[in-house]
Amino acid sequence: MNHLKQIAAKLPEYGIDAMLLNSEPGEYYAVGFHGEGNVVVTAEKCFYFTDSRYIEAAGNLITGAEIAMTGHSRNYRAMVQEVVEQCGIKTMGFEENYLSVAEYELWEKGLTAELVPAQKLVNSLRAAKDEEEIALMRKAQEITDRAFDEILKFIQPGMTEQEIAAKLQYDMLRFGAEKMSFDPIVVSGPNGSLPHGVPSGKQVQKGEFLTMDFGCKYGGYCSDMTRTVALGEPTEEMKKVYQIVLEAQLAGIAVTRAGVPGTSIDAAARKVIADAGYGEFFGHGYGHSLGIEIHESPNANTRDNTLLPVGAVVSAEPGIYLPGKFGVRIEDVTILREDGCEILTKSPKDLIIL
Repeated sequence: MNHLKQIAAKLPEYGIDAMLLNSEPGEYYAVGFHGEGNVVVTAEKCFYFTDSRYIEAAGNLITGAEIAMTGHSRNYRAMVQEVVEQCGIKTMGFEENYLSVAEYELWEKGLTAELVPAQKLVNSLRAAKDEEEIALMRKAQEITDRAFDEILKFIQPGMTEQEIAAKLQYDMLRFGAEKMSFDPIVVSGPNGSLPHGVPSGKQVQKGEFLTMDFGCKYGGYCSDMTRTVALGEPTEEMKKVYQIVLEAQLAGIAVTRAGVPGTSIDAAARKVIADAGYGEFFGHGYGHSLGIEIHESPNANTRDNTLLPVGAVVSAEPGIYLPGKFGVRIEDVTILREDGCEILTKSPKDLIIL
């Protein structure tokens, strides 16, 4: 899998002769290979440069690009400059979101071509997943759903948040994940009011909510989901808050489709929580795009007015967080279609009481 042709087709739109990709996600999107290399895309030719650690694997896996290896007297900048001269490149786009100032200065000194910020070129392509990408994300989510099924059988009062997080990771790897999309969030009771809380040695207890936010990578693409479950019978307040969050998520999903801005989706969910009197306790956005990275763009929040494209994969994760008491978040991943959205996450969302 690679997207070299798609990147090449976008060059005229951004007024550049070539695109340089040297970030890990940019490299993977361009050539479908995780190494440490540099990709150069021109209208006519594509190039991939790497070192001796990855050259054999790159030769076996990468198609559509000329592959060459760096040497002690021939670094990446020298190799890219050779392409600049060979192809008559005057302007070269680069990923400004990933390049440090120090790295930029080295590239600027090493190339005769003008460097032009062109992150939007890659982001616009990555925002709309093709069916091959979606198939990988579907598999990643299947692994994640399966791990959730297993964790429900495992959880017992007295276990620590860290034990539960470890079990989730073990099962996702056991079921075929390459690695985690991010460090799992497993928080219980009062810790649940921390949206990005870190699993601790706290023991989970009866009468508490337990929130688990986790995901894995398969084929280089991420899954993401959150479920909040109750250990023992929840209080009436806990049940009420859970139902409000679920209704907010369903309201957001109901208006999720390609061609709408993320602000509209966020507003539909946020209104449900605000109308129920909990607006001040929902501080983060409704959702974010994901793919090669767990957080991509565009987003479904109060600020991003970008029209979401067909094929965008966006999380649906409203929450309510009551400091010192508990928190509730429910998260699915959705694929945007012209007439609505498909929910990749298959785990149940009605309140589960263990």
